[in-house]
Amino acid sequence: MAYTYILYSAQLDKHYVGATQDELEQRIRRHNTNHKGFTGPANDWVLMHAEPFEIVELALRREREIKSWKSRKRIESLYSSR
Repeated sequence: MAYTYILYSAQLDKHYVGATQDELEQRIRRHNTNHKGFTGPANDWVLMHAEPFEIVELALRREREIKSWKSRKRIESLYSSR
């Protein structure tokens, strides 16, 4: 199973949009470790939204679609109705 997911860091007040073939919990743990990269400076990333896909190519396509929006409100609309 592949996933497209959205994380949020209150510390940075930023979203991260990604896709993975890994287990989602394992992937979030890696985002919350100290490393170089966009999510490295913070360790409070929380899963806000996830979409499962049978094939990783579809998850990657959805990731690119969400990233192309470049709109915080539109991204937040995916999970604010929960």
